[in-house]
Formats: sequence, C-alpha cells, structure tokens
Amino acid sequence: MTKIYLLALVVVYNFCFSAGISMNGVSTIPPVLNIGAVFALNSTIGKVAKVAIEAAVEDVNSNPAILGGTKLKLTVHDTNYSRFLGMVEALTLLENETVAIIGPQFSVIAHLVSHIANEFQVPLLSFAATDPSLSSLQYPFFVRTTQSDLYQMAAIADIVDYFGWRNVIALYVDDDHGRNGIAALGDKLAEKRCRLSHKVPLSPKGSRNQIIDTLLTVSSMMSRILILHTYDIWGLEVLNAAKHLRMMESGYVWIVTDWLSSILDTDSQLHSEKMDDIQGVLTLRMYTQSSEEKRKFVTRWRHLTRRNTLNGPIGLNSFGLYAYDTLWLLAHAIGAFFDQGGNISFSEDSKLSELSRGDMRFSSVSIFNGGKMLLDNILQVNMTGVTGPIKFTSDRDLINPAYEVINVIGTGSRRIGYWSNHSGLSVVPPEALYKEPSNRSASSQHLYSAVWPGQTTQKPRGWVFPNNGRHLRIGVPSQVIYPEFVAQGKGTDKFSGYCIDVFTAVLELLPYAVPYKLVPFGDGHNSPKRFDLLRLVSEEVSMKRKKIFFNLVILFAILANGGFLVPCRSMTLQ
Repeated sequence: MTKIYLLALVVVYNFCFSAGISMNGVSTIPPVLNIGAVFALNSTIGKVAKVAIEAAVEDVNSNPAILGGTKLKLTVHDTNYSRFLGMVEALTLLENETVAIIGPQFSVIAHLVSHIANEFQVPLLSFAATDPSLSSLQYPFFVRTTQSDLYQMAAIADIVDYFGWRNVIALYVDDDHGRNGIAALGDKLAEKRCRLSHKVPLSPKGSRNQIIDTLLTVSSMMSRILILHTYDIWGLEVLNAAKHLRMMESGYVWIVTDWLSSILDTDSQLHSEKMDDIQGVLTLRMYTQSSEEKRKFVTRWRHLTRRNTLNGPIGLNSFGLYAYDTLWLLAHAIGAFFDQGGNISFSEDSKLSELSRGDMRFSSVSIFNGGKMLLDNILQVNMTGVTGPIKFTSDRDLINPAYEVINVIGTGSRRIGYWSNHSGLSVVPPEALYKEPSNRSASSQHLYSAVWPGQTTQKPRGWVFPNNGRHLRIGVPSQVIYPEFVAQGKGTDKFSGYCIDVFTAVLELLPYAVPYKLVPFGDGHNSPKRFDLLRLVSEEVSMKRKKIFFNLVILFAILANGGFLVPCRSMTLQ
C-alpha cells in the first residue's frame, strides 16, 4: 500500500511539473509561454519581420538548450498603420497572459502601447521604433532592439559637414517620429556648426497636391541640401513629386533616412520609373557586420519566403535581421529568468477591475508579476546574433551603432562608405576600427565619390540665390579715374573690372547665398564722392519710418591716389 501511495505522489508531481504548476499552486516553468507581436503586416518592414520572427520562434523551440522543455507560442496581430488598432491589439494580446510583446513597428504607436506595457509590466521589444524620445525614463518597459534615430541623425550631420555644407532643409512627417527625429538632427548639426535653415512638416495623410505645394515652397528657398525623414508608404511619392518639379536635377542634394534602403533591399523588382525618381539620392542602411551566422540566415531566406512570391520575391532588409535577433534576445532573457527562479504568474489590476462594466472586459487583463525581473534580464543579455554583438549600454541603446552610406545609381545602389559612432565616416568596415582609439578628426573622415542628382560627380554647391530674397545693394561709382578697377558698360547695368572680379570670386567661395544688386552711383561724368552716397542713404532713412532693419551698404570708392574699397555700414528704414 505504501509503494502504491509513493508511486501516486510521483505521478502527480511529474504531472504538475510538466504542466508548469508547483505543489503550492504557484507557476514554475510552463510547457508553453505566450508572447505577442504587433506591427503592420503589409508594410515593407512588417512583411519581412513576420517571416523573420516566425523563423526565430521555430529555431528557439527546436533548441532545448535555450528554454529546456518550454515552447514559445507566438501570436501576431496587425496594426494596419493605425494607432488605435495598435493599442487595441496590444490589450487583446495581454488577455492571454502574454509575458512580452515584440513591436510595435511605428514610433507613434510605440508611444501609446508603452503606457500599456508600463501598466501591466510587460516588456515591449521594438525592432523598428527608432524615435529617440522612446528611450526616456517615461517608458521603462520599452526596449529598443534596433538603432535609435539619434545615431542616424548624427551620421547625416557628419555627411553634411564632410561635404562642407552649412545650411540644410528638413522635410519630415509631422508626427512624433518625424518631429523627434528632426529635433535630434538639429542638435547634431549644431555640434558641427551647421544648421537647419528650415523645418518643413508634411502631413501624414497629405495628398499629392499638398506635397507639390510644399515642395514648391522649398524650391524657392536658398538651400539645396534636403533631408527627407518619413515613412516608406509614401516617401517615394514625395520623391516622385520632386522629380516632377525638377528638384532632382543638378544642384540638388537629397539625403533620405533608412526607409529608402529598406525598400531597395525588400523590393528587388522596384519599377524602373521609381528608380528614375531617386537617382543620385543618398540614403542610410543600418550596418550589420559579416559573420557565419548572418551568411547562413541570408542563404536560408529564399527558402523561408518561397510561399510569399505572388508579388515578387521578398528581399531581406536590416530590420528583418534585427527582428530575428529580437526574438532570440527575448528567449535568452527568459532562459535567464527561469534560471534565477522566476515564476510566470499574474495578478489582477485593481484599478481596472473597478472600471469593468457591461461588455468591457478590463478584468481579463492582468499584471505580469515577473515583468520587472524579465525586463532586467533583457537589458543584461550579452549575445551574438545575425546582426553582430548584442548588448545594451547604460542608456539602453545597442552597442556599436553603425550605418552604411548608400548612393542610388542606375538600377541599384552603391555603398560609398560607412558611419559609426566610434570613428565617424570611413571606407573601412566599422568592426575593423573598433580595436583602434576613436578618431573623429576631419582628416580621418572618408567617403568614396558619389553620383549626385543630374548624373554629375561634381559636389553640389548646396545653395542658390533665392528668387524672393532681399538683395544686398552695392553702390558702384559710374565714373572713375581708373576703369581697370571698376567700370560700367555703356548702356547696361553690367560692371567689370578687378574689384568686381574679386568681389564675385569671394561670393562663389561662401557656403551660403548672398543675393546682391550693383547700383550705379554718380552722374557718369565726375568721380562721385563716398560722402554723397552716405547722405542719400541718410535721407532715405528719414523718409521711411515703417520698419527698421540693418542693411550693409558697400561703396566701391576708387580714389584717385591708389584705388581701394571703402565699406560702410548704415541703418535704413524700409
């Protein structure tokens, strides 16, 4: 009888262990663990991420060394680009005792879902939400498993500085993703003594006519260095409109954030007319170093996507690689969580139970009691994935942020260099420089030559004289003793001479535009006196009382005893 009783205890114990239930009713290591994912399945990034994450789940579940006998059960919900749906789908996942959520893809949705993650203490791991502000203390349960736009904007600022441009125009989607990204760009440009001359918002739902109206305004501005920070779903529409307005011709520079490289990598059969729209554009691609793990996964990709070829083959972009590593990162953290004695248990949120009424099932969503412990293990992961070494800094950013600098040429693209937070711009892969001391000096920055819009290899000047800009009026004597210094053509408003040549040469060297107009001064017979011009300026000041501004008036006074320029500053009313 005693033997039968002991045998029964063993059977019950084994059943409880396999079911993930301890003898005191508290969860231990369950056979199945629920994890969720929320992103836009039909987007350029989303359709790649889905395949990558599902492949990672299969790999983890087939490797008993990671989670022992526990299997991960993945549930994927589609946000369909909607903030509201993103929030609803996240809450739906949490009804099934989900311990972690991968996503969201878009930063604007991540801001909302992060509050849900905070409330229920469920880690939120995003492989694509790049808004720098998501790293703030406001979102403790948000973990970015990709590179922050803080580094992408630092790379763009280094590119602008490398080519010697000083003023740029930023076009951006007018939401949290766009605004916060461009704010970071402005800070990084300021560190290089460059500046955003204009910040031009674009409506997330703007029509083509609205895009054209915005670009027409931009085309009248001085700067020709344009930064485009938007989404893949309509970024190409902006560039197509720019091509229509002849803003893709010689003299323009377009630097586009990494949404464009994702399109190029994913859609291998991008239509030729779309490629024509983006010739000469520079874009960035998150850098993932070469390794045997990456090579094997890239080789395996064609097999993984063989059932998704109705609209052409799906290429593998950088976000897909980060999505694959995100699942592995989570698996390693869960394994450490179990090793430390972590239990999978949930408790009721008293604040929500008080709100439950009618068909609103708030009480079905519970707090993950082990969420903080799992979060700590996620941030302590130190592994190597298909993207390279994976480890978080004290600021919760991934180590070794780096990008490839891509130039769109012909039917494809060409890498003209790299950028890393360690050494800036280089033609050498970043990992080759990590062992050396950081060197950000100007002489150490290098890129291969680029082909710019208009199929030119000559570096664009970066600015033009604005059509509606206020001109600097320069008084030029119409009669002088030494015409070889300055002289006016008969019957024209054209001037020539040594002084004019020096003046125009200096203007050509400036990194910004100085609109000017040469105004003849004098009766054409007698050499004018500079004090006569100053008197006229003073009379103009006394006549105009509406608005005051400072206008630099330069008088070319070629004196009879040697000839030299006499600049003077006066205040005029206009």
